Amino acid sequence: MPNAKFKNYLHLHFIVFVWGFTAILGELISIEALPLVWYRMLLASGFILGYIYFKKISLTISRKLFFILFFAGIVIALHWITFFAAIKVSNVSITLAMLSTGAFFTSILEPIFYKRKVIWYEVLFGVLVITGLYIIFQVEGDYLLGIIYALCSAFLSSVFSLMNGKIAQQYNPSMISFYELLSGVGVITLYLLGLTIFGTPTEGFTVSFFQLSTSDWVYMLILASVCTAYAFIGSVQVMKYLSPYTVMLTINLEPVYGILLAFLIFGETEKMNPQFYYGAIIILSTVVLNGIFKNAKKRKRQTTLGNITK
Repeated sequence: MPNAKFKNYLHLHFIVFVWGFTAILGELISIEALPLVWYRMLLASGFILGYIYFKKISLTISRKLFFILFFAGIVIALHWITFFAAIKVSNVSITLAMLSTGAFFTSILEPIFYKRKVIWYEVLFGVLVITGLYIIFQVEGDYLLGIIYALCSAFLSSVFSLMNGKIAQQYNPSMISFYELLSGVGVITLYLLGLTIFGTPTEGFTVSFFQLSTSDWVYMLILASVCTAYAFIGSVQVMKYLSPYTVMLTINLEPVYGILLAFLIFGETEKMNPQFYYGAIIILSTVVLNGIFKNAKKRKRQTTLGNITK
C-alpha cells in the first residue's frame, strides 16, 4: 500500500502539472476563447464517452439530475471562456494568480451552499486575499481586463466545485463530467447558431471557424484528451489512495507550475513586476493555510468523536 500511495502521489503531481499546462495551451492556440472552449468541450465529451463505453458505465439519469448537470455545464463553459479570455487579453501569470482566489470565493459561498456558519479564519484569509489583489492591481493596471476576466473565472470555478461537491458523492464522476461537458457545448452551439442566423457574416459558425491550423489542431487535441479527459479520470483514480487534504494541497500547486512553465516557454512576455509576485504569494499562502486549518479542525473533530465513542 505505501508503494501504491507513493505512485499515486507522483501521478497526482503529474496531473496537476498537466492542469498547469492548460493555460500554456490557451496561449499557444491562436483562436479566440469562445471557439476554443467549444472545441475543447466537444472533443473532451467524445473522449469521455469512449471511456464510458469501454468501462460500460450507465448513462441513465433522472430528469432532476439532468437539469442540475445541465446548469453545471453552463457554469463550467463560462468558467473556461472567461479563463481563456483572460489569457488572451493579459497573460498566463496574471490569469493563474487570479484563479487562486477561487478558494476565497469558495469560503464565501460554502456557508450559503451548505448552510454552515462563517469561520473566523476564513474572514482573515479573505482580507489577506484582498490585500494580495490590491498589490497586483496597483502594479499591473495595464492588465485590468484580464484580471477581471480571471476573477470571474475563479468565481465560476468555485460555484462549479460546490455544485459538483453535492452530487459527486452519489453518482459516477465520468457520467457527471460527460453530461456537463455535453451541456456546455450544447449551449455554446445554440449561441453560435443564433449568431450565424441573426449576426453579421463574420460571427457564429463561419467557414473560418472550422479552418484551424495544423498546430491549433495538435494543441486542441492535447487540451481535450490529456488536459481534460485524462486529467479528470486520473484525478478520480488517485483519490482512492490519497487523502482529500493531500489532494487539495497538491492541486494548489497548479498556478505555481503554470507560472513557471509560462516563464520558461514565453520568456520576457511573462516576466512581471516584483510586486506582482508578492501579491501572488500572499494569495497562494492563504490557500495553503486555509487547507492546513481545515485539516487540523477535521482531525480535532475526529479525535473528539473517537474519545466519545470509547
